Amino acid sequence: MTVCLKVLEPGLLTTVQDLGRWGYERFGVPVAGAMDPFALQAANNLVGNPPDAAGLEITLVGPRLRATANCLMAVCGADLGLWVHRWKMPTWTAIFVRRGWEISLQGRKSGCRAYLAVAGGIDVPPLMGSRSTYLRGGFGGYKGRALRAGDALPIGEPTCSLTDRAGQQLPERSRPRYSENPVLEVILGPQDHRFTPAGIETFLSGEYTVGGTSDRMGYRLEGPVIAHKSSAGIVSDGIALGAVQVPADGQPIVMMTDRQTTGGYAKIATVVSADIPSLAQCVPGSSRIRFRATTVKSAQARYRAMMNNLC
Repeated sequence: MTVCLKVLEPGLLTTVQDLGRWGYERFGVPVAGAMDPFALQAANNLVGNPPDAAGLEITLVGPRLRATANCLMAVCGADLGLWVHRWKMPTWTAIFVRRGWEISLQGRKSGCRAYLAVAGGIDVPPLMGSRSTYLRGGFGGYKGRALRAGDALPIGEPTCSLTDRAGQQLPERSRPRYSENPVLEVILGPQDHRFTPAGIETFLSGEYTVGGTSDRMGYRLEGPVIAHKSSAGIVSDGIALGAVQVPADGQPIVMMTDRQTTGGYAKIATVVSADIPSLAQCVPGSSRIRFRATTVKSAQARYRAMMNNLC
């Protein structure tokens, strides 16, 4: 196992993530994983990795890394200003990196989270079947924490020729249509009956700012108050990715990848899987979002179309 990436500067919040730690929620262990799973899978696909290989999730301000061996990498998701050695490089593209070259993300252009995949994958030890970092629990990923200067990231054995795949791109038509202020489709329920008709109308017509305290656990939204019929509390039940809880203050919270496994607030809706990438790219403190109701059939069709873009 050869060390391939040396961390010179860690960036604001850079962690090792894959597609999550599934099958342990009944024990209270959150799924974790990439906030924008499409971008991670796209980056892995470009460098010849399995879709669930571990990469780096980079938030707003990127790290500065040095390759200690020749490697093939790709960065997908947010445009945080990718540079390799002396050159500004495109995202959504497989790039050959020579031993000793530096990789940096200098200056956000759009989005919130970028995903860096390297051929062979970040080869930290798996825990409960995943290499994802769960920061609140302090386990998984690289020593259970965000990266720090001086860390050395081991890379697995590539399964493809590094030079043959260099230059491949995911076509622009196949990339998500990220927006700073997206309209997100939702499936109403499972407890929409606990809200007044006016409350549901407020939810579907109002504009909400992504609060500055939002994080990987949940996006706290600030905007029009959503009215319950009575109390906000329910008997605790399971929390799905994208579930929209509404506490007693009437301000919705969208549950994200580090969400708790159960919760006791009524859930007015769930963001559809095809719109999770757009939500993950919203910037806390500035992005504004709206919601639009859709059907399960339509949501499934959108998700299949999105994932077919990786083929």
